[in-house]
Amino acid sequence: MPFAELGDVRLFYTDDAPATAGSRGGGTALLLVHGYAADSQDWAWHIAGLTAAGHRVIAPDLRGHGHSSAPATGYRPQDLAADLAALLDHLGVRQVIAVGHSMGTMVASALAVEHPGRVRSLVCVDPAYGQPAEIARFFPGMVEALRADPVATVLGMEPVLYTDATPEHVRTAHARKIQATPEHVLAQAFPAMFTDEGHWGTRPASDAYLARRDCPVLSCWASPGPAAWETELFKHPASRAIVWPGAGHRLHEELPAQFLLVLKNRLEELEKLDKEKPA
Repeated sequence: MPFAELGDVRLFYTDDAPATAGSRGGGTALLLVHGYAADSQDWAWHIAGLTAAGHRVIAPDLRGHGHSSAPATGYRPQDLAADLAALLDHLGVRQVIAVGHSMGTMVASALAVEHPGRVRSLVCVDPAYGQPAEIARFFPGMVEALRADPVATVLGMEPVLYTDATPEHVRTAHARKIQATPEHVLAQAFPAMFTDEGHWGTRPASDAYLARRDCPVLSCWASPGPAAWETELFKHPASRAIVWPGAGHRLHEELPAQFLLVLKNRLEELEKLDKEKPA
């Protein structure tokens, strides 16, 4: 059964082998990390294409999301990253290329920072981190609203994440996922990113935390301002930020074929870099 008992949490995950010939353990596995009030179904558009290209793909539901259990606490990005490190231990996987969306970029980045050596590279899709002051000033009010009515509050946030081109099925799918997410998870995970003590989802705390990432990072942003900001934080020379003008927050679901192409190209780049390393 695709469930892992990891201390206080039971994580649901899928672990898909490469469709091409070769060892299941060969190469670096991909770890796909979904965002806030979502689940691993967000990657359904991409898994078959990645396995067809010869990659092992691990896609978990984070604590409190999807089919995983929802303990009373443990919803900081660092906590969620610790769950994923335990899942990788459970699967016998030493290192991954972590692909995250939104909150998932914070979880994947925390995995790279707090668990050195576990992340070969990061692909971050419209990250939740790096929120500027003009956005962050709204967060305390949003946190208060979450305490009163979590589901209605998160549903109320949704329209700003989309554009006129966002497919209706993407909007519908996420409205349903929000309503299925336990209220205490909604109420805790958001402030853990943006307002709780020790959070690093807003600037300048984001700058200090993300500067600790030393692996290659590819960030895909929906607007140029954040991309320019993050470019200054990269440490590895193979890192870069790209912009998808006109895309909504869930650009990997809105434009799945285009995102899959970008991701495959990045994986080929990383494979080339590995081959060029001195023996």
